[in-house]
Amino acid sequence: MARGTRNIFVAHRQEDEGHIDPLKASLRSSGLNVRDSSVYNGKNSNRAKNEEYIKRLLAQRIKWAGTVIVIVSKHTRKHDWVNWEIECAHRTGTRIVGVWADGQEECAVPEALRKYADAMVPWDANLIRDAIEGEIDGWHAPSGEIRHICDLPNIVC
Repeated sequence: MARGTRNIFVAHRQEDEGHIDPLKASLRSSGLNVRDSSVYNGKNSNRAKNEEYIKRLLAQRIKWAGTVIVIVSKHTRKHDWVNWEIECAHRTGTRIVGVWADGQEECAVPEALRKYADAMVPWDANLIRDAIEGEIDGWHAPSGEIRHICDLPNIVC
């Protein structure tokens, strides 16, 4: 059943770029078409070095997106740009959905995600779709078990 089209921005570490295209393909298979404004090496690459310019560019793309999806892996926790993208989404009122990277065990998450996420879901196309559409809120472990934010580890995994 087709659900329409949603605009997204995928916040991620470079090490996790390989998850972006499979994420979008799985969302399409669940009936949700997505338009992605993310900037990453494979698509929409930008070689800019000026931090203020980069932040303006990213802020425009984040604001355009109805949802920021944060791919969470062991690489994500202390990445300054991911935290900035999450904080920018919060400032603009953009929905924030954390997604445990495919195959990722539970680990520490970016501090901004702890503060501002609307939902945190496992790598499951239907759950991710429902979180994007606002049908799921709250935190889930990679296994799908409902979690309390205070139960998440604070240590680097």
